[in-house]
Order: sequence, then structure tokens, then C-alpha cells
Amino acid sequence: MLKLDLAIDGADEIDAQFNCIKGGGGCQTQEKLVAFCAKKFIVVADEKKWSESLGTKWKKGIPIEVMQIAYKVTQKEIVKQLGGEVVVREGTEKVGPVLTDQGNFILDWQFDPSKISNWADVNRTLKMIPGVVETGLFVNMIYKAYLGNSEGQVEVKSNPAISA
Repeated sequence: MLKLDLAIDGADEIDAQFNCIKGGGGCQTQEKLVAFCAKKFIVVADEKKWSESLGTKWKKGIPIEVMQIAYKVTQKEIVKQLGGEVVVREGTEKVGPVLTDQGNFILDWQFDPSKISNWADVNRTLKMIPGVVETGLFVNMIYKAYLGNSEGQVEVKSNPAISA
């Protein structure tokens, strides 16, 4: 298996438990594969993307890549199992759903942050739904977060759950 020493990427939101939402740009599957292959995954982001819990800053939902053939049943099953609302991400430059590089659709799951206590369970639940290729939830993957502010200063936060 390919193992990288380090992967560095941005995030749409990072919580105090070092979980993050990625995929606002629609590449969460590739990004998660790179992070998974890295010994250490570092996130670099604006300090405004740091939150106490996911969903309090990033309001566009959790991106979920799904097979085209399964998107309707997958959409309904996500709502059935986890509640909230699920919408198919629509293109801005063309008519119709956004297609990933793999030719799949992206569903954006809108949820109530106050009802989520365990992101690992949510990610597992989503991944068990037929048709789901990958989620934009990065759980227990971040080694460090570098958060920049408007004055050009950077705060480094280290995940105590992941050793050096």
C-alpha cells in the first residue's frame, strides 16, 4: 500500500474534536484517499472554519458522493436513518447535478448539529447505505490544524488523540 509521510489540505469546517467536513468542491473521495494514505494529515484553514461542533459554521451540509443509479433511494434512506434534509447538488455552470470525477452525484445532507453526538457513528451509518461511495466527513484523521487569522498569525492545534 502506498504510504505518504504527510498530506496537507484545507477544510470547510473543523471541530474541537478534530473532525472535519470536506467536499465543498466535490473532491472528498480523492481527498479522503490521500489523507488515509498519509502517516500524518494536516489541515490548513482560516480560523473562522474552527468550531465547537460540525455544522455550526459550514451551513451547506455534509457532502456525500453517491452512485447516479442509486441517488433517489440513497437520498430517502439518509433522511429515514438520520433525519434532516438531503438535496442533490446542482451545477452552477451547467444544467443538472454536479458530477464527480468518478461520474457520481453529490448529495448534501443538511442536519441539526445539536442532534449529533458521535460523528464516527454518523459516518458509519452513511457508509452502510447502499449507493454511498464516500462521505465528506473526515473522522479521527487530522493530526494538526493550522489556523490563520486576518493579521497573518497562525495558531497550531494538535490532536491529542493522534500521537506524533
